[in-house]
Amino acid sequence: MSNGSYGQFCPLAMSAEVLCTRWTPLILRELIEGSTRFSDLRRGVPRMSPTLLSRRLKELEAAGVIAGRATAAGKVEYHLTDAGQELRPFVDALAMWGHRWVESRISLRRLDPSLLMWDMRRRITPQPTDPRRRTIQFLYPELEEGSRNWWLLVEGPSVDLCYYDPGYEIDLLVTSSLRSMTSIWMGYSNVTEEMDQGRVWIDGDPVLGRRLRDWLGQHPLSGQKRAVA
Repeated sequence: MSNGSYGQFCPLAMSAEVLCTRWTPLILRELIEGSTRFSDLRRGVPRMSPTLLSRRLKELEAAGVIAGRATAAGKVEYHLTDAGQELRPFVDALAMWGHRWVESRISLRRLDPSLLMWDMRRRITPQPTDPRRRTIQFLYPELEEGSRNWWLLVEGPSVDLCYYDPGYEIDLLVTSSLRSMTSIWMGYSNVTEEMDQGRVWIDGDPVLGRRLRDWLGQHPLSGQKRAVA
């Protein structure tokens, strides 16, 4: 019997051998959300070592869940196969269960600015669109210098994330604790509540500020009913 094998013919056991290794569900989440490049996958799992990520991708490829494809530039992109696409309801169900049944105070102990801002960047859909480039700076004063400032660049329907000062004029400055912004993004609280409690400040263009309040409610789980406080 190989290491890590349950040694059972049960389909659940065989599926678990492929899908329930550490980090694998999170890699599947990133692939389902549209990440294909190794660098983008790393942004979605910032605490995972590159070596382990590479190993897990090889395991998923060997299991027929993903396929690596070489680009014209000689890079490798990873795409879900038909078997991988069928895992979308499984990953969505795990996320929904965690949202409904894991207490928010437990979730909010596990804060990660890189993952939070990356998730905002890929999920925010600016409506209405603005052809001008708008720069929104997020400041988390309690964090160390290297992770304290983040910038979202919004232009038309596209949103980009900058880890370093892009050098553009700031249209909106959002100052918040990381806990409060994570709570807002996940739907545990809202911008008005956090501002009333003095934990979030929005300074700059008032029209863009109102739009941002709507954008921060765009996480797909934020409007879902929770079973626990």
